[in-house]
Formats: sequence, structure tokens, C-alpha cells
Amino acid sequence: MTNSAAQEEPKYWVKSVARAADILEALAAPAQGNGLSVTEVGQACSISKSAAFGMLQTLRAYGLVSDDGEGMNRRYRLGMSLARLGDRARSQVSLRGVAHPVLRDLTALTEMASRLAVPEDGHAVVVDQVELDQRVRLDLRMGQRELPHCTGLGKALLSAVPQSEAAAVIERFGLPRRTARTITDPATFLSHLRDIARVGYALDDEEDAEGIICIGAPVFDDRSVCAGAVSITGLKLGLPAWRYQELGGQVRDAARRISLSLGWVEDTAGSASDTTQAHSDEIRS
Repeated sequence: MTNSAAQEEPKYWVKSVARAADILEALAAPAQGNGLSVTEVGQACSISKSAAFGMLQTLRAYGLVSDDGEGMNRRYRLGMSLARLGDRARSQVSLRGVAHPVLRDLTALTEMASRLAVPEDGHAVVVDQVELDQRVRLDLRMGQRELPHCTGLGKALLSAVPQSEAAAVIERFGLPRRTARTITDPATFLSHLRDIARVGYALDDEEDAEGIICIGAPVFDDRSVCAGAVSITGLKLGLPAWRYQELGGQVRDAARRISLSLGWVEDTAGSASDTTQAHSDEIRS
């Protein structure tokens, strides 16, 4: 289970630091709500009991590990200094800084303009973008507020919140028709959001503007809270229907990459890539 055992040792690998990291990972195991004994830590990290004890006492001195009990009943768990460091780490992470290289890669991969948005008052506000260097340019502006019900970014953000919250946004702002393809029925739209949540990406198929498609996917932070969404935007003309699914997977992968950089821990119990029916539901003719 150790991180060090799962990879080759880099050139400047420090084994003692790696062992300390492995101990922290062992103590963070969700199933171990009551902490671990020295013996259990040693077994989990494949080190001797004496080595585990020494590491634990050192980490304890820095507040990274805490303990309670005496003798054979002593149990170790994560220390509160980690919470302080976690808050510091969170404050030092810039969503735009993490996302921008991913946007560049996404634009190069899909040959479409890519954008990053954050939620604000029920809408999606664009805070970064990477455009294509081409003659036909789309009118994509920084700071632009995307409607929540008919854009890839807006739908991606709404799909990542509880349905009650999404319903409240719908009730507040309505579902104004932008094109003939805009979903304007609340029940249909809420069902549509459930499909998006299953597949992992949202498709705006000429729902906000005729001739334009947009595919968005939500981004999550270390608390599994939706921090924003990424999307690609391009002309629909000449784009075969099968490409929607391929592009959707690429946007979803880009969002996942950003989420992991923000500290999000993926739930592998239900992978969106396995939901083939949701793919077909999302690709609407």
C-alpha cells in the first residue's frame, strides 16, 4: 500500500522521508477511525516495530501525529498540525495557475478554444481561456457570465451540486429559450443534469447559440466541492456526432487532471467512463 513501493526510487530519494510519508498515509486510511498501534503501523508500512516507533515519535514532536493510551493500548492518529498545513496549502493553490497548462493542452488536443469558469450567483463566470490561432474567432470574453441552463460551463457546474440547489437556481433565473434546442421544461432539465452527473461532462448542442457547441466538465477541490468547470467551444459545422463523445471524454479527463492537482481524491466506485448509456443520452441529435 505504500507510495514508495509503488514506484521506482528517484535519483534523490530519501528513504526516511518516504517512510514518514507512508506512515501518514497509513494513519489516514478511512477504515482506521480508532488509530493504529505501533505494530499495525509497522505492518502497514513494511518496516520494523522499532523503526515505526522512532518515526512516530519524531512526527509526534512536530504535531503531525498524535497519540492516546498507554503501553499496548497506545494508538496513533494524524496530528492537528496537518490541518494547519492543509489550510496553508489550499491558500497557496491558484485554480487559474493549476488549470492554465491543462487548458493549453486541451486546446491543442481538441483544436477548440478552452475556458475555465467559477460559480458565482448561480452562473458560470469565465476567468481564463486559451483561444485557437485561426481566422474564424469566436466571441469569447473574459469575465463573461454563462447562463446556467444552456451552456456547457453552466450545466457542468449545476450538475455538481445537489438537485435541490439546482432546482432553486432554476426557480430563481428560469429557463429562458435561447435557441430552438434550449431545454425550457424544469423536470426535463433536472433529469438532464442527472445524466450529466453520470457521464461526467455536459454538452451544449446549439442550446445557447446556433452553430456553436460547448462541452464542459466540473472541477473539484480537496473537499470534493465543485470549484469550477472547464470547457471547449467550437463550430458545429461538419462535426460528426461520434466526436461529441470523444471530445466529452477529453474535457472530462482535463477536469479530472485539474481536480487531482487541487487535492481531490477520486471515488473509483462508480467511474463515469463506464456509463455507456449516459453517453448516448447526452449525445442528443
